[in-house]
Amino acid sequence: MSANPYENEPGFEDANTPRDKEAQKHYVQKIRHETLRISIIQRLESYLGLQANGSSAPSDTLDSSSFDYEDIDESNVPFEPFKDLCKRKFLWYYDSYMAAVAQGKSEVKDMQLFVRMPFESPNTNSMDGRFNYTELERRLKAIKAALDAETLRWAEEGRTSKAGESTVAVNLQHQFDQVSAYLKRGDMPHSVVLENGNPFVWLITYFGRPMTNLDGGLFRIKMSFSTRFPNEQPRVKFETKIFHHHIAADGTACYSPNPMKMEDVKSHIEAIFETLEEDEPAYDPRKIVNPEATKMFWGNKPDDKKQYNRRLRRSVQQSMEEFPE
Repeated sequence: MSANPYENEPGFEDANTPRDKEAQKHYVQKIRHETLRISIIQRLESYLGLQANGSSAPSDTLDSSSFDYEDIDESNVPFEPFKDLCKRKFLWYYDSYMAAVAQGKSEVKDMQLFVRMPFESPNTNSMDGRFNYTELERRLKAIKAALDAETLRWAEEGRTSKAGESTVAVNLQHQFDQVSAYLKRGDMPHSVVLENGNPFVWLITYFGRPMTNLDGGLFRIKMSFSTRFPNEQPRVKFETKIFHHHIAADGTACYSPNPMKMEDVKSHIEAIFETLEEDEPAYDPRKIVNPEATKMFWGNKPDDKKQYNRRLRRSVQQSMEEFPE
């Protein structure tokens, strides 16, 4: 398969006339627009119960705080194994989506018609429509706001779950006690506390390892857990700003826990620390969550990596001043 989608159409594998080159540009433009609109925005709006205008869709479901998830008849729950993954990946790639919108706005005008390709036929296989990146931008922001609000609701649901002594609450409290003792035995003074005694919100204090770019840094990391954990994985966010290629601009952390230990919180924390401290990671396009930092870290220019290290060190130095009380 060619990276140029135009060349993947039968009979157009070697189409490179000036007319074809112009058509290739238009084809990429509308594929980008429709990928954002259909594959990302519509999917996430469906998961979050959002309408295209940003309002919440009518729901017949009960308030999540009014019942015990352990009593749910799972046979009545739709099988959506990738729902939580799609939400977490949206938070990872949000900056990239917004960058794609900005690029689209620079190339086309709102309400501009899609250009029909020579291999498209009306009413059969034609991708017709109009560009509207302003609308896509608004919907992406609404989805981000809804996901952030959902994460905050997890804390409230967690307090209710703790009061009811649910299995998940008891399990997380037990894991917290184990992880707290484990960190105290470590060679670094990392620590963890519960936010307001809530086992569904963990606050980790990370100390930068000596003789690394993180040396002298002090970072607060928040782990938010759902009452559906581990079916819904924790959402991890740096509350202290850091310039790092695996940390999004809003602090969302991109990390990969041991897939065989998704229910083990210690494995999540170890994966977060490893992601921070890894000096020579393998390039992985699936983990581009901070486009600016990634461009510097993997840049071809001699000064790109130096510039990245300077930005990282500057954020480390500022972390002591900005560390939350």
